[in-house]
Amino acid sequence: MSHCHAPFRRLTLSSLLTLATVLVAVTGAVLLTGCSDAQSQGGKPGGMPGPTVGVITIQTTAVNLQTELPGRLEAWRTAQVRARVAGIVQKRLYTEGTEVKAGQSLYQLDDASFQAALAQAQAQQARAEAALAQAQAQYKRNEPLVQAKAISQQEWVATQAALKQAEADVAAGQAAVKSARVNVDYAAVRAPISGRVGRSTVTEGALVGPTDATALATIQQLNPLYVTFSQPASDVLRLQRAVADGRLQKAGDDAARVDVVLEDGSVYPLPGKLLFAEQSVDPSSGQILMRAELPNPKGQLLPGLFVRLRLSQARRDGAIRVPQQAVTRSGTSDTVMVVGADKQVHPRPVKVIGGQGSDWIIESGLQPGEQVVVDGFQKMMMARGAPVTTVPWTPPAASGAASAAPAASAPASAAR
Repeated sequence: MSHCHAPFRRLTLSSLLTLATVLVAVTGAVLLTGCSDAQSQGGKPGGMPGPTVGVITIQTTAVNLQTELPGRLEAWRTAQVRARVAGIVQKRLYTEGTEVKAGQSLYQLDDASFQAALAQAQAQQARAEAALAQAQAQYKRNEPLVQAKAISQQEWVATQAALKQAEADVAAGQAAVKSARVNVDYAAVRAPISGRVGRSTVTEGALVGPTDATALATIQQLNPLYVTFSQPASDVLRLQRAVADGRLQKAGDDAARVDVVLEDGSVYPLPGKLLFAEQSVDPSSGQILMRAELPNPKGQLLPGLFVRLRLSQARRDGAIRVPQQAVTRSGTSDTVMVVGADKQVHPRPVKVIGGQGSDWIIESGLQPGEQVVVDGFQKMMMARGAPVTTVPWTPPAASGAASAAPAASAPASAAR
């Protein structure tokens, strides 16, 4: 064993240094050769292609410029259910939250006193009718007598007055009966309009009356609904100037169409229509009040809900639409990433003038035929400066699956 290892023990320090120098030189030559081969095969180690990004090719089209404004839903008609006579609630005749018809009984009040008053009025009417019959008979007896001058003129005048008094008493009795019958009818509190009735504010045994501050219940008609919203007067004036200058055109048939965006970001499937805009500006806010009508056949929407409305107010010919995720927006500028002829990606400032659906409308900064990056921003960041491979971008709704998009898909805002 000692003879086998003897040569290694005789290696000097200078020999070891020489051997290390040789190994470093060989390794460096190998690495340089590998890098040279990689550069000759596309600019990435191992000959891998550049990052793949989804792009769209810019085209011009005519679009309706949409303005998105906040609004609130309101019931088409609202009516408070109130007692028209004072009385004790005997029974509630409806189920809270259900649909009721106009004239349907909702509450029954204790009507014993009203029934008694009706009976008394009917008795007084009968007495007045009996007195009228007697006065009419007396009038018929005295009429030939006065012609024969068998009775005095004064007695004849008294006979005529008694008949008129009896007729007036009958009329008063009939009015009293009608009033008493109305009170009996009012003891059944009825729905003033058709619609959905809300919760009851009273229970059986409660004393209610026409002067109560709180209504017994509230009925709302929910189909259709009103949408009340407002727009800054400055925006309206700017659109009017753009139309007058020829930069924009009137929206045409879609000008009265209103699309509603719900709180979860989904678009309500049934469009509404613009009813009117106030002809004056609110001096406290500088806003113009507007109202739209929205169909609600299934009762999905409820009054008081806040929504966003998309209103078409002008049309632009030769406009450029770009998906929103392709545009980086800041307080000072808007930017997109454009693929050049050298397959390099360059930032390009653009001017956004509005939106339509999930797209921004670009006024300047892009030309037809240019390619704008929509997807694959993370890949570009990881391989900064490398040429890119472009593929047509397909919207998620059209592709139906995320597999159609590049693997490293992410919103532009997140990637940047």
